[in-house]
Amino acid sequence: MSLSTSIYTLTGNLLAERTLEYDTWEIGKTERATRESFHTRGKGVNVSNMLARLDTDSTALIFAGGASGAESEAWLRQRGITYRNFETKQAARTGTVIWSEQQAETTFLGPNATPDADAINACAHFLRNLPDGQVLALCGSFPGWSDHDYTPLRAEIERWARRGLLYVDAYGPPLQDIVSLPIELIKINRQEFDAFYSEEERAQSVESRLRTAAEKWDVKNWVISNGPDSVWMTANESDPIEFTPPKITEISPTGSGDVLFAVILHGLLALQLPLAKAVEAALPYASANAAHQGVADFEIPPPL
Repeated sequence: MSLSTSIYTLTGNLLAERTLEYDTWEIGKTERATRESFHTRGKGVNVSNMLARLDTDSTALIFAGGASGAESEAWLRQRGITYRNFETKQAARTGTVIWSEQQAETTFLGPNATPDADAINACAHFLRNLPDGQVLALCGSFPGWSDHDYTPLRAEIERWARRGLLYVDAYGPPLQDIVSLPIELIKINRQEFDAFYSEEERAQSVESRLRTAAEKWDVKNWVISNGPDSVWMTANESDPIEFTPPKITEISPTGSGDVLFAVILHGLLALQLPLAKAVEAALPYASANAAHQGVADFEIPPPL
């Protein structure tokens, strides 16, 4: 689905992920996998992947280099996901998922891969030359965010908030900085929302704190998820609304928040739904993802 405004997702910490499947396995032993698969992950990539499954166009902006970066690009091309890579000198971060139907999913992540100054400058230059009024979704963590090398991209994102549409599902230092900007939507989990408040303030309900957030920051819309528990939202300083996600047997919750964010974006931007309707429609998708192995690989629920 082609939109009147383009959607760009920005992933600051891409993951070249290999999944090894076993009948069963034990720590301290040599085990032979029955199956191996590769996926490119990272929150923005996951969002673009889900948007593609909904036939909503987007461009995934990534930082990747080395052999793991090349393999990640090949996966994106194979999936038909439009992307732009700002190639890094360092190889893309890698990770291994250990999967067995008999045991809990286990993930081993490699060290973060901080983009170098040239890659960051290239990304900032790309954003600077895009037309006004486009959508930028900031997704996940951004290793090195507070470093000097990130200055051009931080400045460009701040500029984007005033000339385009900024949507955020980030955490850590980027989220703490960006919350002061004019933002269309922040979608974060309960833990990230709690980080805005002191221990004493966290004793207040999410509903109460959402009212405070609407008054404190220039953020039009908030969505606060909490795994399989209630999802809260508020739109344009309206009364907060609580939603209950569908009950499922959880298989792998990884990426379910990204699916939720993607389907909300689809509802808001492609279908022009009000936020409450977009959240309500997105919940079955996030639950379906958690009830399935992988990210955005589940059977699509009935149309929105």
